Amino acid sequence: MTSERRTLLLTMLVFALQPLPFGAWLALIPHVKEQLMLNKAQLAVALLGLPLGVAPGLQVAGWLTGRFGPRRVLAASYPMLAGVICLPLLATSLWSLFAALVATGCVFALSQVGLNVYAGRLEKQRGIVVMSRCHGFWALGVMTGSLLLASLAALPPIAAMGLIAVPSAALGVWAALSLVRLAGQEGGSAPPRRALRDIPNQLWLIAVCTLAVSMTEGAMSDWAAVYLAERLPDGAERAGIAVSIFAGSLAAGRFAGDAGKVWLGVVMLARLATALAIVGLALLIVPLPLWTSYVGFALVGLGVSVGFPLGVSAAAGIDDSYEGPNIAIVSTVTMLGFLVGPPLIGSLAELFSLRVGLMALLPGLILGTWLCRALSRGESPDSGR
Repeated sequence: MTSERRTLLLTMLVFALQPLPFGAWLALIPHVKEQLMLNKAQLAVALLGLPLGVAPGLQVAGWLTGRFGPRRVLAASYPMLAGVICLPLLATSLWSLFAALVATGCVFALSQVGLNVYAGRLEKQRGIVVMSRCHGFWALGVMTGSLLLASLAALPPIAAMGLIAVPSAALGVWAALSLVRLAGQEGGSAPPRRALRDIPNQLWLIAVCTLAVSMTEGAMSDWAAVYLAERLPDGAERAGIAVSIFAGSLAAGRFAGDAGKVWLGVVMLARLATALAIVGLALLIVPLPLWTSYVGFALVGLGVSVGFPLGVSAAAGIDDSYEGPNIAIVSTVTMLGFLVGPPLIGSLAELFSLRVGLMALLPGLILGTWLCRALSRGESPDSGR
């Protein structure tokens, strides 16, 4: 096996392993909601713990990644994530669940920045287009985690989570430390901190463009199972299949994203994908037969699949000196959208209905079709346009 091929395989492996326990958690949300006897508004409050943990976690992660390099940060974050992801299952009240999710968000942010900084520099230094496929493996990890949880349904949830989180953490530590050392990755000092006025306008446009897509992705990840549980006659027992369909389609779109980027170009690919997400949401919002909801989950998954990978690649191409901080900013805004979307939808669902809550995602996606133009501005010459 060549050195480059081994590097690509290891990079995709670390992307696939990191979200395995997170996918299991997403499938367990209806169970936790029922066990704690939470209504939709209370669940929405609890889910706010994740973005509140992610916000400071991303700032710390950006500094740690610049100081120690993403390989070491990833190696440290895997066992930490395996521990904190079990905390929400031990919650006994709304506020203990909230606190557990804050801790989970902090550690999740640490690993997310490490993943994206490494993949962004790999693209630039090796002249390859790989970001979308990496995130395809991330989505595959979410899907695999939810499917593994379903296969372990006979076990207590905490035991099932442990069987998923611990082995994936052990393998993740090995894979992270086995990654090739890229230039500028192993320690040293981070570039000087920039004032807000010094951050390129293109970067903010890229971040806003990915925000609408990430809010939809986060909302579907957290509420797809709840949506299906409300429509199935036998409750939430089989509702986790909604997460699997969505995550599987998300992975498929990302695996095809690198080829689509070369074939269609960045802007056309992003606009086509956003249109699919809008159609998929319409199938979930409009009262239609149950089978159309499965199609809706698939279309939304395809539609939101490429927004964040395209945004990360564009951010990395703006500035060589600040590519790490640029990626961290886009990751911060995108992750906040991913995690703020679910509680926003939950609050609207409690006041009105879950269909009305999902309807609130449409304006952002429509705006995103116009902002897609910004994704080509920071693109590097080797990005495959």
